[in-house]
Amino acid sequence: MSSSGPDDLPDDLPDGLYVRSTDPDDYQAVPRAIAAMAKSFSAGETIPPHAHERDQVLYAIEGVMRVATAREAWIVPPHRALYVPAGLEHGVALRGNVEMRTLYIRPGSHFELPETPVVLDISPLLRALILALLDEPLLYDEHGRGGWLASLILDELARARRLQLVIPMPRDDRLKRLCKELLDDPSRSETLDQWAEVAGASARTLSRLFANEVGLTFAQWRQRVRFHNAMEAIVRGEPIGRVAHANGYESASAFTAAFRKAFGVTPAKLAR
Repeated sequence: MSSSGPDDLPDDLPDGLYVRSTDPDDYQAVPRAIAAMAKSFSAGETIPPHAHERDQVLYAIEGVMRVATAREAWIVPPHRALYVPAGLEHGVALRGNVEMRTLYIRPGSHFELPETPVVLDISPLLRALILALLDEPLLYDEHGRGGWLASLILDELARARRLQLVIPMPRDDRLKRLCKELLDDPSRSETLDQWAEVAGASARTLSRLFANEVGLTFAQWRQRVRFHNAMEAIVRGEPIGRVAHANGYESASAFTAAFRKAFGVTPAKLAR
């Protein structure tokens, strides 16, 4: 079996290339289809807006992440991952202690990988493959176990179920005011007519702005915000009844039904 190791590489590669560091910059020039990084974060840490030369898979085996670009935000609970195409500026907020496992993927490595940011459902097989690749050398043998693992990871990422966990954000300042208030307190239940004074625009104008700027109705957008907030609470272990009330639902059963309809899984299963 042939081998591809450090002796095959040019002399001008970064010093951090031969060790598995926690600096993302050390992974952008790795001459492999996938470079895998493991890093731990404490509750409340943030990663300022930045971009990478490679596609990125942000995956937490423990903890919850919020990832945001200028126009969108995502909640990434455990066993899910956010696929971020190369060059897209994004920031990350860590909710609780987070064990992050990141893949940096050379653009064009697989023709069916996402072209826009999306949350992926990480299957038990894909999780095992990612952890196995981290046990391989950073400069793994492309014709050996590491190369096979990388190839399987690319196939599984392309096949992974894509989840609607994105909150699109508006550009219009009037709508931004409304959205900020709801992001700060998802339990608020005012109608668009009642929000008109806060936003400085009529309910009809706000309705039009929601359709034009975020592609959702006001009710749909608010529900996504509530589900983002609820996921964080569920993962923290809060009782479903309390989570339901905090996010504008009168009963745990009504919340559970809406949650399952949106994500195909009950809150109890997500907590497990």
